[in-house]
Amino acid sequence: SPPGPLSRLFLLRAPATPLPAAMGTERKRKVSLFDVVDETSVSAKLGRAGINGAAAAAAANPSINRWNGRPYSARYLEILEKRRTLPVWQQKDEFLRVLRDNQTLILVGETGSGKTTQIPQFVLEAEGLSNRSMVACTQPRRVAAMSVSRRVAEEMDVTIGEEVGYSIRFEDCSSHKTVLKYLTDGMLLREAMADPLLERYKVIVLDEAHERTLATDVLFGLLKEVLKNRPDLKLVVMSATLEAEKFQGYFSGAPLMKVPGRLHPVEIFYTQEPERDYLEAAIRTVVQIHMCEPAGDILVFLTGEEEIEDACRKINKEVNNMGDQVGPVKVVPLYSTLPPAMQQKIFDPAPPPLKEGGPAGRKIVVSTNIAETSLTIDGIVYVIDPGFSKQKVYNPRIRVESLLVSPISKASAHQRAGRAGRTQPGKCFRLYTEKSFNGDLQPQTYPEILRSNLANTVLTLKKLGIDDLVHFDFMDPPAPETLMRALEVLNYLGALDDEGNLTSLGEMMSEFPLDPQMSKMLVISPRYNCSNEILSISAMLSVPNCFLRPREAQKAADEAKARFGHIDGDHLTLLNVYHAYKQNSKPITILIRSTPGQTAICWGLTDSSLCR
Repeated sequence: SPPGPLSRLFLLRAPATPLPAAMGTERKRKVSLFDVVDETSVSAKLGRAGINGAAAAAAANPSINRWNGRPYSARYLEILEKRRTLPVWQQKDEFLRVLRDNQTLILVGETGSGKTTQIPQFVLEAEGLSNRSMVACTQPRRVAAMSVSRRVAEEMDVTIGEEVGYSIRFEDCSSHKTVLKYLTDGMLLREAMADPLLERYKVIVLDEAHERTLATDVLFGLLKEVLKNRPDLKLVVMSATLEAEKFQGYFSGAPLMKVPGRLHPVEIFYTQEPERDYLEAAIRTVVQIHMCEPAGDILVFLTGEEEIEDACRKINKEVNNMGDQVGPVKVVPLYSTLPPAMQQKIFDPAPPPLKEGGPAGRKIVVSTNIAETSLTIDGIVYVIDPGFSKQKVYNPRIRVESLLVSPISKASAHQRAGRAGRTQPGKCFRLYTEKSFNGDLQPQTYPEILRSNLANTVLTLKKLGIDDLVHFDFMDPPAPETLMRALEVLNYLGALDDEGNLTSLGEMMSEFPLDPQMSKMLVISPRYNCSNEILSISAMLSVPNCFLRPREAQKAADEAKARFGHIDGDHLTLLNVYHAYKQNSKPITILIRSTPGQTAICWGLTDSSLCR
């Protein structure tokens, strides 16, 4: 695309117009983020739903659940006793008072304080907040949104999907009864495209704000504008580690509340010399802990699915070779693409001893950084931290986005160590030197917005009615070159015209939760009479890889994949796979169990000897 008009638009932009004056300039929108809204009409809409029969019954009888009108179960009372021991419970009254007196509240809670499960429930119970609208709680990860919502539904003694629900990409488990909804930050951003003022919600809780995902950073800027137009909306920003002064300054001096964690002392060990292979070092450390240390579960941090599955297999093999000298182990993987039922296994108890009086069993969780703050696993006493995680990196000059294994930050290392002190004094084994920790690690993780392709974000902001991207109130503004590349790509795809305004094609593209290139491909496919095929290819590209190449069956897996190969590339190979699956009521597949707990499909295999 010729850079002329866009360069002038981007670099020679007039000074930003003050927002109040710009509110009337939006084009072709019924309601926009910047429209002046009659406060009384918003309140009237939010107040249409009165107190339902269940709440009235609960007011008359305390043993009746106010949300569904049923008597409380014994399990509810048992969980309630545990909830009352959480650090955040001790500050419930203070939290509700501060929230009542302020529109925005910043809450810093140590890991294990109970903020993710309890704060949204406190908001629901507060007078004037419970019966008019929903409460939203955002999570940066799908796994966290699902598991936390299930836990909260259990704590409230209601059915998941009814009074408490969750919404993630491609799955909405909520209903018209839902009063508390956990959702990924990206899903809340998509809801804002249809409802710019987020009128469905009375309180929005942004959890895990310290992770500074791309969607969370955009939500910060959006919600600042929404709060100006909706005085009845409340915002709670929660985090485990937060640059409190920076957030307070961004949110115009919002009050800060600190909740202590329930942490026991954690002893930290460093290596004397740098480790040559952190994966081998982690496996060796697990085996040594299992042999020599007292009872307690182990949490190992690794970078990705392949590495985690490899480690699980090797740990099982090493422990099995020791025979009866040591107790049994249950090795559980945890990463985002794991099926929900498999993810729940991390909460299972450790296995019992093989024989009475024998060595105790131990649970070993091998996880990505999802277990850093998003999920809390009780019983962890030992943490092994190799010091790496996968991070998204974008090079705007060659327009390539990649996941690279990178050193973690000091804040992440602190979070990982804290996982060992949840239930009793613990130990953290850092597989790097103390000198590396002090000299090489950054204090905080760089926000994702500084290292991401912004094409989809720019398209979303344009759809939301934000035309002046240069002066949009980002907490950390992205590099001008990254923003320029995003504008160029969208102009080339026809989503923006030469003046930078959203086209009708761009409006359609913004409705798809896909990269702009893929959404353009979908939108124009009917012109070439191939929409069915393009839809299948887009779906195949939007899910994890359907092929697996287990070490014990690499040759057979390669042969199976070759049967679907196409001379014109991987896209048509994926289309062949999908068509083969659809054409066979019983697809020719074989199930290979590469590790206990993971079943993968290798297409086309027919040799039954490979089944285990």
